[in-house]
Amino acid sequence: MLLSLRMAKGTEIEVLNAGSVKLLDHFGSDVDVVNSARVSFASYQTEMDDRAKGLINFLIKNKHATPFEHVTFKFYIKCPIFVAREWFRHRWSSFNEMSMRYYVPEKIDFFYPTQEAIRKQVGKPGSYTFEQIEDVAVFDFVTDSLEKVYKEAESAYYNMIESGIAKEVARSVLPVGQYTEFIWTVNLRSLLNFLSLRNEENAQKEIRQYAEVIENVIYPYVPETMNCFEANNREAI
Repeated sequence: MLLSLRMAKGTEIEVLNAGSVKLLDHFGSDVDVVNSARVSFASYQTEMDDRAKGLINFLIKNKHATPFEHVTFKFYIKCPIFVAREWFRHRWSSFNEMSMRYYVPEKIDFFYPTQEAIRKQVGKPGSYTFEQIEDVAVFDFVTDSLEKVYKEAESAYYNMIESGIAKEVARSVLPVGQYTEFIWTVNLRSLLNFLSLRNEENAQKEIRQYAEVIENVIYPYVPETMNCFEANNREAI
């Protein structure tokens, strides 16, 4: 369900066991999409009306995409590295990531799945599904295994740092379950593409949870765009 009220900029929304999404800034709204399309006719308006709503639907339905590039959002994201690596494949946006080549955190956060997230892959590559494993013993095995690896990696990392090993070398011992942080600036066209792929049933569960939060966050700023996106099968434009 999409949120109906704007959240204050800087509000941190928790995701997974130690992650978060924070909207730092945004520029533009539905009416900016409309004005970017109508500038061809030297037309400009300050408020949305029924014709403007119809135009947004026309643009999405017919994949006239450039007007959506005039609306942008800037987020602060904290997520596991394995999620970030999928995220960074969306190249039509800008990323700057926290670097442990320069920074030594006082505490390292690691990903732990909930019991509902423990799953097995069923089927062949390219045509498979995932099924939850409800056995509590399996959940305990997974979390115990992760904890053991995380503790050993974290200990090795800090021991190397204390021994004078360069940060850029010491960080290599840490696993992809470690949380990283980055700033993500993205225009609305690219964001719709991201949502069409990542807030979708075939997306990996963990990145989909972030995509769901982001869709909720942006909805109050561009409600007509999001309604038309939904009405047109959530296809990228």
